Amino acid sequence: MKADTRERPNISLIDEAGVGDPLQLTESTESAWIDVIQKMDKVYADLVHYQVELEQKNAALEEAQQFIGSVLESMTDALIVCDIQGRIQQVNRALERLSGKQEQDLLQRSISEIFCVDSQPLVDSFPEKLGSDSIIDCEVNLSDLDSRPIPLAMNCSSRYDTNGRLMGMVLIGRPVGELRRAYEQLNKTHLDLKQTQQQLVHSEKMASLGRLVAGVAHELNNPISFVFGNMHALKRYGERINHYFTEVGKYLDPDLHQRLREAFKIDHIEGDIGPLIEGTLEGAERISDIVLELRRYSGIQKESPELFDLTKVIDTATQWVIKACREKPEVVFRPEGLLEVTGRKGQVHQILVNLVQNAVDVMEQRSGARLGISCGLEGESAWIKVRDNGPGIPDEDLRKLFDPFFTTKAVGKGTGLGLYISYGLARDLGGDLLVDNHPDGGAEFTLLLPLDGKTHG
Repeated sequence: MKADTRERPNISLIDEAGVGDPLQLTESTESAWIDVIQKMDKVYADLVHYQVELEQKNAALEEAQQFIGSVLESMTDALIVCDIQGRIQQVNRALERLSGKQEQDLLQRSISEIFCVDSQPLVDSFPEKLGSDSIIDCEVNLSDLDSRPIPLAMNCSSRYDTNGRLMGMVLIGRPVGELRRAYEQLNKTHLDLKQTQQQLVHSEKMASLGRLVAGVAHELNNPISFVFGNMHALKRYGERINHYFTEVGKYLDPDLHQRLREAFKIDHIEGDIGPLIEGTLEGAERISDIVLELRRYSGIQKESPELFDLTKVIDTATQWVIKACREKPEVVFRPEGLLEVTGRKGQVHQILVNLVQNAVDVMEQRSGARLGISCGLEGESAWIKVRDNGPGIPDEDLRKLFDPFFTTKAVGKGTGLGLYISYGLARDLGGDLLVDNHPDGGAEFTLLLPLDGKTHG
């Protein structure tokens, strides 16, 4: 090995007195310094590497913290993180909004302090169940700044670290109001679906009933026409027979004629035959009117607007209902002359039947039952008022009275469709149907109809 002939630097070693003698480096000392420098370079490189890794981990940690923070901020459920002793370590913004308290005011406080007194026993039992069973959907009352209770559906579960050691508990609470609103909405949708289904079934039944009524009415027309024809013929025959008896009596012995008339009760027959025929004709005409109204009521026969006497329709509809009543109420109806309107007579009749029937039902088994009906003109409309002297309608039911399937009658006594259908028919006729409690007691329905028959449909 050749000797290193390069010039080596002189290094002075300074003693304690401050006097140093120049020291010439040997080959061994130079090698030692090179090793030191190389190790320093390696240490520096390691420091740089560790610093880069630390910065990357810090960036990842900050990103994770931001992510967790954004998740906590976006939660609508209240979050409470506690240690084993039940001291609060962290809450989210949702809890701050519900309680009205800031996070810094809640940290390290006992969890029981933020709940109402009535919830204290349940909240105090949370730490006892750590590490065992979770508490699911218990209801507790959170206390706000004014000590008002805020119902929460609370879940409580244990919290562990990465090594599996028990660290505390996590509570998540959802305001019960939101759950109740969601349940009420679901329940309302379910009821609406059931009502729609019932309405479809009822509509089909009504359509079938309408077809049946229309068929029966059609079949009744034939015998009614026979009755009409026969009674008109009997009327003519009766007049001729009476005339015959009179003529024959002129040629018989007066005493014999009188004895024969008494024996065969001819005087009684002559007195009865006219009223009997007239009464039968009137009954046949009444049946014919009923059949016509049934056809209109069934809805099978399409009806065109016509000019009709409203007072007569009111009287007919009232008689329909009253004649079927076991206990007939006193009916007060004093029309003031002719009241003509243009419209669909059958639909008006149907509305009035429903209103009168409804009034009679609420007065059932009530002493002194009294049905008051009045009508008149106001501007371009006719009005009909139907009033009972029943108990009246509760204020909370007034706004729901025309809703489908709403009824205050006992189960099996009402479908809740009569007033709903009547209201719809009144609107279709271009009018309106109103209801209110009368100042003197009982309920009063008011039907408004346009005089010119202009409808909405």
